[in-house]
Amino acid sequence: MAADSAPHVGRRRLRVEDPRLLTGGGRFVDDVELPGMLHAAFVRSPHPHARILGIDTEAALALDGVHAVVTGADLAEVVQPFVSALERPEVRTLVRDVLTTDRVRHVGEAVAVVVASSRYLAEDGCDLVAVDWAPTPAVADPLAAMTPDAPQVDPDAPGNLVADIRLESGDVEGCFAGADHVFAKRLHAQRHWGAPLENDGVLASYVPATDELTMWCTTQTPHATQSLVADALGMPSAQVRVIAHDMGGGFGARARTSVEEAIVPAVSRLLGRPVKWIADRSETLAAGVHAKEMVVDLSVAVTNGRLTAMRADVISDAGAYSLFPFTSLVDAISAPAAMPGIYVPEALAYRTRSVLTNKSWSGPYRGIGQGVSQVVRELLVDEVARELEVDPIELRVRNMATGDGPHRTHTGFVYDGGSYVQALRAVQERMDYAGLRDEQRRRRAAGEEPYLGIGVGAYVEFSGWSGELGRAHGYPSDYYDSASVTVEPDGSVMVTTGAQSHGQSHETTLAQVAADALGVAPDEVTVREGDTATSVWGMGTWASRTAVIYGGAIMRAAGDVRGRMALLAGHMLECSPDDVEMRDGRVWVAGSPDAAIAFADVAGFAYFGTAMAGHAGTGGGRPGELDVALTSTRPYSPPQVFSNGAIGVVATVDPGTGVVAVERVAFVEDCGTMLNPMVVDGQIAGSVGQAIGAALFEELSYGDDGAFLSPTLQDYLLPTALDMPALDIGHLVSPSPVTEGGIKGMGEVGMVCGPAAIACAVADALAPLGVRIDRMPLDPDGVLDAIRRARD
Repeated sequence: MAADSAPHVGRRRLRVEDPRLLTGGGRFVDDVELPGMLHAAFVRSPHPHARILGIDTEAALALDGVHAVVTGADLAEVVQPFVSALERPEVRTLVRDVLTTDRVRHVGEAVAVVVASSRYLAEDGCDLVAVDWAPTPAVADPLAAMTPDAPQVDPDAPGNLVADIRLESGDVEGCFAGADHVFAKRLHAQRHWGAPLENDGVLASYVPATDELTMWCTTQTPHATQSLVADALGMPSAQVRVIAHDMGGGFGARARTSVEEAIVPAVSRLLGRPVKWIADRSETLAAGVHAKEMVVDLSVAVTNGRLTAMRADVISDAGAYSLFPFTSLVDAISAPAAMPGIYVPEALAYRTRSVLTNKSWSGPYRGIGQGVSQVVRELLVDEVARELEVDPIELRVRNMATGDGPHRTHTGFVYDGGSYVQALRAVQERMDYAGLRDEQRRRRAAGEEPYLGIGVGAYVEFSGWSGELGRAHGYPSDYYDSASVTVEPDGSVMVTTGAQSHGQSHETTLAQVAADALGVAPDEVTVREGDTATSVWGMGTWASRTAVIYGGAIMRAAGDVRGRMALLAGHMLECSPDDVEMRDGRVWVAGSPDAAIAFADVAGFAYFGTAMAGHAGTGGGRPGELDVALTSTRPYSPPQVFSNGAIGVVATVDPGTGVVAVERVAFVEDCGTMLNPMVVDGQIAGSVGQAIGAALFEELSYGDDGAFLSPTLQDYLLPTALDMPALDIGHLVSPSPVTEGGIKGMGEVGMVCGPAAIACAVADALAPLGVRIDRMPLDPDGVLDAIRRARD
């Protein structure tokens, strides 16, 4: 097959984005400069919980260069508050003013914005704003927040409860009552976040003469942000344009609408001038979207070596506000839903509660809910294996779904099948599992340090988040996502989607999809997105949905256009459209490829009634019945779809220092049809890096009094390239039977299974000491504390 010949899907095509990004040609929010632009900085709370008795702005306004100081009172009449609601009786509707007027509920909450001719002057102005605070008691621990005497974070959420949801399926009590063994454990998963390289930013430009607002911002959901900001400002959506071209990471944390995305446009509207705000790292750490802090109690009933029932109690720390617009249930509802994982218990029950505390709000981050469920469940499965003296891989295989066909879980999901057992067996072989166990026994017998640990796990990943998958989670909503495909007069192809690329290579991979669907080279396809004025509507990029949803929408739209091209080509070639074939930019009658005409000539015939190369079949012009548009916009909302895979981790633990080193990772994934294996490998490598951080380093720490203890990257440790082990990546391909093209999606993988496998490896290394892992992350202090507690 020639290098540029179809099919292009499934090939390792270099990223077309890289030359632009690697040569400084990217256009991020802070790169945009507008005439007359002002700069904003926020006055933020140093207190975790306090009433605001007054705000004195006089000194700040007197500073040369300061144009305005805006408080919540100034915005009360021009910005509607955020309402976070879910149409479920178990969930409370909570309201948040975008700029508070009466009290702050966490360190870093904004109380005023200073607008000046430069960012430096705006910061100086913030220092001159005098806020009269009256600190009140705060609560930082979610368990303490549920006690009767705990401070109330929001008077509309008695007991600090946002939601209390229960589910029971099957004979849970019977399974536990009749079990040979019952195992239980508690895990406190730490609060952390996606840590994108580019800080949050908003540039808003309101033009009074036309009543139009254009905003550049760091969002994964440009169209949803357009709708929500327009609603908050009381403007028609058509008058608001949101642009999110290049963005330095998102990882789910920008699948929300931030208060700054409402405040900065409102200030621009008040002043009639462009206003830019770029967050510094400390305010992003203190006031950004945090994630994943949960206390999970899990118990399993085991009979004859089989996991017959699971019972989970999940307490999810929402922070001070319910996230807008998805509510604080992002982790709270996904973690118990994902609790069965790859296993097939006879019964399952869970209770999940979302609890307010005096911390920044909590929301999505790569692998929502699934990662924490995987950690507590896989640690417990290993504890079962040790107690029953069964090899942990064999115990998993004994209790796994086969993947041979659809499987319905007790939590309402329908897995579409995959290579569940095959993936785990492939990891077992790639990591030389038997050899590693032999080496571990030798080292233990010799008393060698550091200790060697082995962690394994299999997973399914919620992919392609559509309305159906959302409803299965408990979100009673639908989503609209679309793609548009247009063949231009010269035969080149324009694709627009409602997605937003922040590192996922959409310009490369979606071009491969369109190219195969139309029979042209990927170089002939241009992909545009991230601008509500030039791209079709969609819910954006998050939850591994772009390849599945927008890839499927492109296939459908391109199918329409291909049919119209065949109609035109049939006239030109004097054959039935059914006999027309297209590939590699050429069009011919089936069986006669040597008499092909150019794809571009057919496009020219559509627009001008004559082929650009003057093909003989076009001399009579284009008949009226061939007056067709070479463009189509199609939505796509797929059924539930799940990718799968397995991971093996080899780690060492120094019992003297508590330092953990991840030495090797073997990874086998199955995302169905791969659009571009090189991009798939990149997603795996990046997510494994984040998994190492999640397991061993990262924690957004708060004191018991709500003081924020991680305001800089000296306090919030991220993994570096030196912490990355050798990756051994393998692929299996089980195309989905329910999606267009068999695509499954896979953007979360490492954060779904990685932290769990690393934790299992640490627990395995320390098993002879009787250590049980009950807190994350496993930093040196945490490991040494676990060893001390085991010895005591």
